[in-house]
Amino acid sequence: MGNKTVVVGLSGGVDSSAAAALLLDAGYEVIGVTMRHLPAETTNSCCGLEAIVDARRVAKKLGIPHHLVDVEEPFLEKVIRPFEDAYLEGLTPNPCALCNRNIKFGAMWDWAKSQGADYLATGHYVRIRERDGLYELLRAQDHQKDQSYLMYTMGQPDLEHLLFPLGDLTKAESRAIAESRGLVTAHKPDSQELCFVPKNDYQGYLLDHRPEAQKPGDIVDRAGNHLGAHEGVAFYTIGQRRGLRITTPEPRYVVGLNAAANQVVVGTREEALNEVASVASVNYVSGQAPDLPIWGQGKVRYNMEPAPARWIPDGQAARLEFEDPQWAISPGQIAVLYQDEVLVAGGKIAKPSH
Repeated sequence: MGNKTVVVGLSGGVDSSAAAALLLDAGYEVIGVTMRHLPAETTNSCCGLEAIVDARRVAKKLGIPHHLVDVEEPFLEKVIRPFEDAYLEGLTPNPCALCNRNIKFGAMWDWAKSQGADYLATGHYVRIRERDGLYELLRAQDHQKDQSYLMYTMGQPDLEHLLFPLGDLTKAESRAIAESRGLVTAHKPDSQELCFVPKNDYQGYLLDHRPEAQKPGDIVDRAGNHLGAHEGVAFYTIGQRRGLRITTPEPRYVVGLNAAANQVVVGTREEALNEVASVASVNYVSGQAPDLPIWGQGKVRYNMEPAPARWIPDGQAARLEFEDPQWAISPGQIAVLYQDEVLVAGGKIAKPSH
């Protein structure tokens, strides 16, 4: 049998470039692909014409074929539109998780299979381990770069054909690999913005694309007392303090967003802390839900370190109960549970029922 074929998603950044180089060194037949998910005139550094050109230059330098595949329509329907709708509903979405599920590990794998590929690889910092016939998804060795939180939707059928060459590396080591191969991306800075939201100005984006988001209403406390006015529920997030334009004896933070009543609810810092996250649309990486509550480490924001918590399953839902209160648990975001380094389960944080 000949060498296995792997399709590598080349984004035009250093991580995917280093991943492709490592796979070549490991003896795979490597094919590069860049998914064009936004219009050609997009100027954001992470996904415009420059990124496509850099991906092609990397492929040429490595001596591998490169393809450009148009996924603009599914990206619009499965990532951008849900992102916009969520804000209008008073939620705080995570479009990167939707992109992972539907584009990077959905549409891109479909294309890879059409090319006869055995595997799909990306430059994500995450690890896969096979143990007793079961695939496990683990945090990256470098916790500062770990991206497993955004992959809670992965299951056994996904993990059996995915490769993550950077899971055991640091960012500096990835850059060194790209530099040693003379790749143009070696010192390219990381993008810090959402690919389709210029300058991460989501409020300006919503005004341009969903003008109905501008819907003035009341700012109230938890007792319903009127404290001020807002320009639209979509422009606020849980935990926000700045920009409220209200005068109170002590600082107030956004603690709730009621899109149905068009109200922004504010409270004290203590009221922005919560020990429980209600979780919907739950996925178990193993494919099997536990019968009883399980202990581990929970996480409700990308940039937080997992904290001791208990996961209580309830069909397609769950409760994530932390030992200590957590800051600004936001409906629409993601809640996950780890056991040591292994990602066990995850889902979307739901609005409280009360």
